[in-house]
Amino acid sequence: MVQRNPVLDFFSHLVLILGVLIVFFPIYVTFIGSTQTAQQILTSNPISLLPGNNFIESYRLALFGGKTEAGASIGAAAPMMMISLGSALIIAIGKIAISLLSAFAIVYFRFPLKNMVFWMIFVTLMLPVEVRIGPTYEVVSDLRMLNSMAGLTIPLIASATATFLFRQFFLTVPDELVEAARMDGAGPMRFFWDVLLPLSKTSIAALFVIQFIYGWNQYLWPLLVTTDESMYPIVMGIKRLIFGEVYIEWNVVMATAILAMLPPAIVVMLMQKWFVKGLVDTEK
Repeated sequence: MVQRNPVLDFFSHLVLILGVLIVFFPIYVTFIGSTQTAQQILTSNPISLLPGNNFIESYRLALFGGKTEAGASIGAAAPMMMISLGSALIIAIGKIAISLLSAFAIVYFRFPLKNMVFWMIFVTLMLPVEVRIGPTYEVVSDLRMLNSMAGLTIPLIASATATFLFRQFFLTVPDELVEAARMDGAGPMRFFWDVLLPLSKTSIAALFVIQFIYGWNQYLWPLLVTTDESMYPIVMGIKRLIFGEVYIEWNVVMATAILAMLPPAIVVMLMQKWFVKGLVDTEK
């Protein structure tokens, strides 16, 4: 039986509250800045922590673009968010699908050099991104996939980490399930679809959250493979707002940053239960 200590409970809650405040305060300041005008942000020192009256105009400019009062041209964030959403979904679903199939083949099929194939996949984790990014860009360029959704997503959908995690999970599946499926006349893909996938749903959910956020936050790779503004993801859009104009509309920058945080936050909140269960659940 776990005994409760009021003093320890107080300090643990205090640490949690301080942690939440430290994480939440920059987001709060960003939101407050998005409700003010650029002039108010520049002239107030320090920045006001009370909401302004420019909420609608800031988010209208951030979403749909246009000209500001200072004459600055603002690009619309809505198309960039759709590019980010599409690429994040393709990367997340693609990584999970390929990793499931590769782990299934490694665990349940016999073929020459099976262990070597697995370790060849696993050793790619030791290669820094900088080592792989040059050759990958050359291949994408030779295949004429620059400035395309295929170029943004296909080079990123293979995942050694997800393959390793699914392999470890499949190794814990009881052999009795495999034998029962064979006795029922189920083929390999039937066993994969009817047995392994339902057992893997919590792991799939956890990996989907992680890979969605990974795909949404991509910056370096889109920076290399996109030169057409119509293919810019939202993260590059924020960079353009900061470095693209002489006069920076900080309220629009902050509104765009808030908009860019919403989809990953919504995914995490909607799938929080599955995400946590997929990381800690050991029941099969």
